[in-house]
Amino acid sequence: MAAPDALRQGFVALTRFGYGSRGDGDIAAAAADPRGFVKAELNQPGVSLLDGAPLKASPLLIQALFDAQERVKQERKTTKDNASEPPLVTNGAPPDNAKPRDGVKPASAKPPSLEQQAFRADAYARLQRAISARCGISERLVAFWSNHFCVSARKSQFVRITAGAFEREAIRPHVLGRFADMLRAVEQHPAMLHYLDNQQSVGPTSKAGLNRKLGLNENLGREILELHTLGVGAGYTQGDVTALARIITGWTYVGREGRLGEPGRFIFNTNAHEPGEVTLLGKIYRDGGSEQGEAALADLARHPATARHIATKLIQHFVADIPPPALVQRLSKRFLESGGDLRAVTLALIEADEAWAARLDKMRNPYEFLIAAARLTGRMPENADATLNALSLLGMPLWQPPGPNGWPDTVSAWASAEGMKQRLDVAALIANRMRDVANPLDVLDRAIGAAASIETRQAVSRAESRQQGLALLLMSPEMQRR
Repeated sequence: MAAPDALRQGFVALTRFGYGSRGDGDIAAAAADPRGFVKAELNQPGVSLLDGAPLKASPLLIQALFDAQERVKQERKTTKDNASEPPLVTNGAPPDNAKPRDGVKPASAKPPSLEQQAFRADAYARLQRAISARCGISERLVAFWSNHFCVSARKSQFVRITAGAFEREAIRPHVLGRFADMLRAVEQHPAMLHYLDNQQSVGPTSKAGLNRKLGLNENLGREILELHTLGVGAGYTQGDVTALARIITGWTYVGREGRLGEPGRFIFNTNAHEPGEVTLLGKIYRDGGSEQGEAALADLARHPATARHIATKLIQHFVADIPPPALVQRLSKRFLESGGDLRAVTLALIEADEAWAARLDKMRNPYEFLIAAARLTGRMPENADATLNALSLLGMPLWQPPGPNGWPDTVSAWASAEGMKQRLDVAALIANRMRDVANPLDVLDRAIGAAASIETRQAVSRAESRQQGLALLLMSPEMQRR
């Protein structure tokens, strides 16, 4: 058996870089070679990819949404037309649009909409992968980058039906690839273009702008600079925001009519693009259609400020709210030297002594907590509904951040008294739903082992029931912190 110190390092490997132990030998396996255990998952071919039925590509989802919206429009028109006609009564029968009489049961609940079905399918596939992963580092990276380049399903039916596909298509293929490729995939994805209104952005002197007096929308240009690449305080100006917004005019998706191609696909609309050269961050970008914007993104992807911004956020997520300056400098340097190779940057983080020496003080956000709880209890949900409901209760509904800056990633954001009370309620609910609860001390030994504190062992051992013991274990610092 591994020594207690080695077992603690194995616990750190699973907790800091993954989603926690599944209790089936994970701690012992991680303890044998903690850094190698984490890195091994990154070497699995296609580890971050997610596909297969019933998951569908964005264009198919968008086309289905367009069709459904058109049907609703026609049904409303028909209903309005019928309502304008006097009711027809035949043989004493009430008209079809008559109100139900007292005592008559209402029709059954509507089936889930297309966007709800797509959302739940992608959510469940995501949950299954995170719960079953050996370590979970790849899924942690997916969640990190999905939050960095976030969209919100609250925006509209369009974003709701494509939120999962956006993660599958623009994030997952690139979490261990080049940052520049992820950046381009994100900014050209219909979900992001719709979320930040770039389909409404028209060059003032473009053909469409002159003919229809439409204007510029700077939302996407601003967030690319402020959130996606350089970061706040990187020295860019409002003029740079406007310049980038002009450069990416014409970046849109094909609408329901399909005039520019297959509905739902990215398209460069020449008629909406602001013509001419544009100066961004002191560099002139000559007009060349979509290539003008792609060249600008490529330069932003290799900018030193972008390297610092990404390094800081990665360290803040995995290590500490206040990233060690020396580690930020090393990861920034690795980012630049590797050309934005995210695998290389991730490996440098895993190899950093600071990442293993830092205390496990970070608070798991609600999603991480629920995944860790499912791994601890060994229960794969039958669908995504219960987890989605719990996430909403805990204040972190899936793919619905409060703004383009995503969910906060600091201890203070998730450690409020009200938030912990809600977690306790959820932990109790999880425990009470389990009829065949194992001895919580046995669960603790398998999943946490030597890393468990004396206080946690005492609290679990003194529980009045196995369900209560499990709830206390779920609320322990070992399960709440990472």
